[in-house]
Amino acid sequence: MNTQFKQETFRDDYTYTNSAEAIRRFPFPFAEDEYMYSVNIEMHGEGTGAAGSVFEHGIDVDEHYIAECEDRRIVLDEDPDRYTALPHMMDAQWDMVELMMDSLSKDYPEHFQLQKDGDNWHWVNKPLGIDQTFVFGDEATLPMQPFEYISRQVQGDWIILDQRDDDLFADMGMVTSQADWSMAFDAGMSFKEWHGPVPQANEIGIFDRALKYLLHLQYGSPVRRLNWTMTINPRLDTSPENYPFWGPDNASVTPENVGDKVYLRVELQALFRLPRSNAIAFSVRGYLISLNELITYPRWGKRLHRVLKQLHPDLSEYKGLDNYRQTVIDFLAPLDDGADLGLGTHPE
Repeated sequence: MNTQFKQETFRDDYTYTNSAEAIRRFPFPFAEDEYMYSVNIEMHGEGTGAAGSVFEHGIDVDEHYIAECEDRRIVLDEDPDRYTALPHMMDAQWDMVELMMDSLSKDYPEHFQLQKDGDNWHWVNKPLGIDQTFVFGDEATLPMQPFEYISRQVQGDWIILDQRDDDLFADMGMVTSQADWSMAFDAGMSFKEWHGPVPQANEIGIFDRALKYLLHLQYGSPVRRLNWTMTINPRLDTSPENYPFWGPDNASVTPENVGDKVYLRVELQALFRLPRSNAIAFSVRGYLISLNELITYPRWGKRLHRVLKQLHPDLSEYKGLDNYRQTVIDFLAPLDDGADLGLGTHPE
């Protein structure tokens, strides 16, 4: 992936765009013409994704890195409670420092360097201009809590699930780019409580099976899945707390502006078992692509047209699509010649 970082914004003037390379590597989530909620878990990390894809490394860094970190800083300045860490999660905080620094320095050595001398660590983040020495395990040697410090330097949201009583609890998180849910509200919730609002899924027992699977997740064997929704304008922060800023945009879509204003929002969700705390790190990395960018690969436009036409009304309402779904379907309809697309997500 081209890591020539772009200066762009995810609010106000919305200067966010995808390069041709970023469009090609976009994780298009639909391998079939119909969408049903499923666990769809597969192995993640080294050796599980093609070179240059968003799956190549455990933590993806792309051309939007600096802009996304800046957007996170803005959100935290306005609302520090987007970062949450319950007191018993300190071991997990240091687990996350190790996971993120090791991953970034190994996979992107031109941008990140890490030197270890026992517990004396030296971290360099060139894109953000950070040069930090600290003692691993000593919170006082960092300018803020360990997890907040390092999670300000990665893309996507991170929720850390503490495992106890045969359940998982959302006891720590850095969440500044969520799709209409609140970490402040969900903090401390169990796995099923957190996912309770998802329609259809509970009726078919998806979360029972997912929880059973995750309780046995092994260290060194991370997994991933894709989730999706749509959003108006390339805004990362579509949190309930800020609904007055982005909610009215859902009624602003017209046949004339739909290609520019409507974005497919895909979440690469990965889960990592942590070694000291035995907690599970749940990353939610969001990727945005406008409809006009997406249809540069007509196959994607055809498939999205079919998915949206057949989408269950409960899922359409849950994902907040009802105000503009038909406008998107009409926009994509001319691309769909009815030919069999087969299975798969390859863009061509």
